Amino acid sequence: MARGQGPTVRRRRLASELRRLREAADLTIDEVGEKLECSASKVSRIETGHVGVTPRDARDMLALYGITGDEQEALVQLAREARKRGWWHAYNEVFTGTFVGLEADASSLHAFQALLVPGLLQTERYAHAVIRALRPDADDAEIRRRVAARMARQALLEDTSPPEYWVVVDEAVLYRVVDSPEVMAEQLQRMTVVAEKPNVTVQVVPFGAGAHPGMEGPFLIMGFPEQADPDVVYVDDSTSSGLYLEQPDDVRRYALMFDHLRAAALKPDDSVELIAEAAARFAEQAAGAG
Repeated sequence: MARGQGPTVRRRRLASELRRLREAADLTIDEVGEKLECSASKVSRIETGHVGVTPRDARDMLALYGITGDEQEALVQLAREARKRGWWHAYNEVFTGTFVGLEADASSLHAFQALLVPGLLQTERYAHAVIRALRPDADDAEIRRRVAARMARQALLEDTSPPEYWVVVDEAVLYRVVDSPEVMAEQLQRMTVVAEKPNVTVQVVPFGAGAHPGMEGPFLIMGFPEQADPDVVYVDDSTSSGLYLEQPDDVRRYALMFDHLRAAALKPDDSVELIAEAAARFAEQAAGAG
């Protein structure tokens, strides 16, 4: 699908435009809530993209801001399109917040992981072991559901118009035994295969690089094709929905961190060679154990 045309990005774009138009009309959130007979918190959540906006609410807000005619109709249509359901809605109990919707619509994904293989590269058995470890209170049915949702996300890389996916991992990711040597061999082999895709780049920060910006924790920078949709940084802060950073200074900081990580990492070809060597060692261990 074309990048930047999904419902989550459209909702974010509409939210930003409604906020801009309210400010241009010199109205506060409280004043809008009072005039439209709704709570100020509802207006605030619409403007931050935390909730969708109905076409009727969008029309009422736009009329209040003095927006009429074709401009109003275009934004009301955007509200309609933003209410469409993406494939991820089938996994509502798994996916919270807007992460997957943004990921699905991004034209570029720049990711760093210090401890685990990124979700888009995980094998089913590796994902099962990771989710089991991170959610010890989950029953088998929930774990299977979460694994299925993670596998569904990976269709993104097979899209006819896939995003540019650049991932940097710490060398520790290659040696942490998740589940078993057999699972690790399979997982690392998959990384080398996916790294051959023209839209995918995989790099490894070696232990010899010493301290690096990624020691602060994993993050993902999502870029979008339209200038109206600024980049978003998703920081996994161990909460259910993570942390989203959209302020230009924050995005620039993480972009600089990622540039430093790429510079500290082995070149892509050398990284894939290191991953393949680790996979071969795990395969030998698995064969010996068998």
